Amino acid sequence: MTFVTKLTLQSGDRAVLDDVVSTIATLVERKGAELKGPHPKPPRTLGVPQHKRTTGEGDSFSPWRYTVYTRTLEIVGHDAVARLVAERSFPDGVHVEVELEQIRPMGSA
Repeated sequence: MTFVTKLTLQSGDRAVLDDVVSTIATLVERKGAELKGPHPKPPRTLGVPQHKRTTGEGDSFSPWRYTVYTRTLEIVGHDAVARLVAERSFPDGVHVEVELEQIRPMGSA
């Protein structure tokens, strides 16, 4: 059975995110594992309304906007490499989600 480890990385700082993704890609290639990606998703812009008073009356500030950049990577097989990547420490501004999927060959029960 083969395992596919899917990493989803998100950050508001595009340069830091791209640096982390390139570091992971270099590490996976050095270890000889199969890497699919990075697959960029369109950036999401989040907005939060802000008011001068807690009652919501009167003037308000312009909304606070924040852009989130997302990249996905898939490591096929090589469980030790996937574990090494998933357990490493990442910068504070980078959010990482790890999904593990087990793939069975066709014809197996």
